Amino acid sequence: MNNSTQATNRFLREPEVARLTGLSRTTRWRLERAGRFPRKRRISENAVAWVASEIENWMAERPEAA
Repeated sequence: MNNSTQATNRFLREPEVARLTGLSRTTRWRLERAGRFPRKRRISENAVAWVASEIENWMAERPEAA
């Protein structure tokens, strides 16, 4: 497995997803419930995370600001 594959197959925790997307936790929660943001995954009893490649794909699909 090469480094770029490893980077996109890792889990991102809350602070990193907030930093990457610029969206608040509440906004991401609303978008996720509407099916418009990647769903978080439970990675342990008390922790959730997002798959990096899903977040990257979501960001790439966003239209550029005019």
